[in-house]
Amino acid sequence: MSAPPFVLVYTNEAVLVIQSLGKRQYADKLRKVRKALRLLAQQGPAYPGLRSHQYQSIKGPNGEAVWESYVENHTPSAWRIWWTFGPGGETITIITIGPHP
Repeated sequence: MSAPPFVLVYTNEAVLVIQSLGKRQYADKLRKVRKALRLLAQQGPAYPGLRSHQYQSIKGPNGEAVWESYVENHTPSAWRIWWTFGPGGETITIITIGPHP
């Protein structure tokens, strides 16, 4: 893992989630998602507010570790970002974004 800043790469699923938040009623959620993504890219996963940790129950498409970072906390169905490192040392791939299961 390299140090921030990171380049964020998005899966098609993550792009669709962000696009679906473009409606007016989701403006607050979109603002929170964008802030968390900005912190992930600029400050890195170690930024305390993101509370990033390895997600144990699933593996990435190539068997790599999947990580989870907070978009919200202390909220019913609080949203999270699921991601992996790579490809490359300065890249984070955003797998999906959504409510915590």
